[in-house]
Amino acid sequence: MLQTDLLTLEQVIEARHSVRKYDPQAVIPKEDLQEILRLAAQAPSSWNLQHWRFLVVTDQAVKEKLLPIANGQQQVVDAYATIIILGDLEADKSARPVYEGAVAKGAMSQQVADTLIGQIEGAYASNPALARDEAIRNASFAAMQLMLAAKAKGYDTCPMGGFNRDALIEALNIPARYLPTLMITLGKASAAAHPSDRFDLTQLVIENQFTS
Repeated sequence: MLQTDLLTLEQVIEARHSVRKYDPQAVIPKEDLQEILRLAAQAPSSWNLQHWRFLVVTDQAVKEKLLPIANGQQQVVDAYATIIILGDLEADKSARPVYEGAVAKGAMSQQVADTLIGQIEGAYASNPALARDEAIRNASFAAMQLMLAAKAKGYDTCPMGGFNRDALIEALNIPARYLPTLMITLGKASAAAHPSDRFDLTQLVIENQFTS
C-alpha cells in the first residue's frame, strides 16, 4: 500500500548524497533492509540474467576485518551494514533457469527460450571480455537502485571503490565466479554529506553528434 509521506522519485534523487560518517548505534530493521535489497534487485539487466549478488556485512567483527581492506575508511565499521556488490562472471549459467522459469509460467514458448539460451551461451563463449563487462555494467544498475531505495526509506549510503579487491576476496571467501565491484555503506548519517557541485547540462549533454 502506498504511503502519503513517501518522497517522490525526484526528491529521492535530489536528497541522496554520499555519506561518510554514520551513527554506529543506529539499527536498520530487518524488514527495511530486505525491502531495500528487494527493490535493488528490480534493476534491469542484460537478458534478465540479474548479474548482481549482495554480500551484506552486519557482523561487527567482519566489519572490523573490512577496515584495513577499505584503506582505513571508518564508515565500513560505523555504518549498520557494508554491502559488497558482486558481479556474476558466469551469468550465462543463469540463462537456463531464468528462461525455463518463464516457459513454466507461460510467459514464452520453449522455442523462444531455447533460442535465447543459445544466443547467451554463444555470446559468452565467443567473447571472453563480455563476462566481465556485463558483470560490472549490470551490477552497477543494481548498486544505484539500492542507494535510491535506501534514501527512499530514510537511510544513507556511500558507494566505495577504494578497497583491496584481492584482500576482500580472500577475507570473505568470495568464489571466483563473483567480482567485487563496489562496497556500499548503509546506515544513518551522524554528519551531513559534503556538498558537491554539479556540472551544468551545457557541459554534459551533446546533441545528436560531436562536431569537428
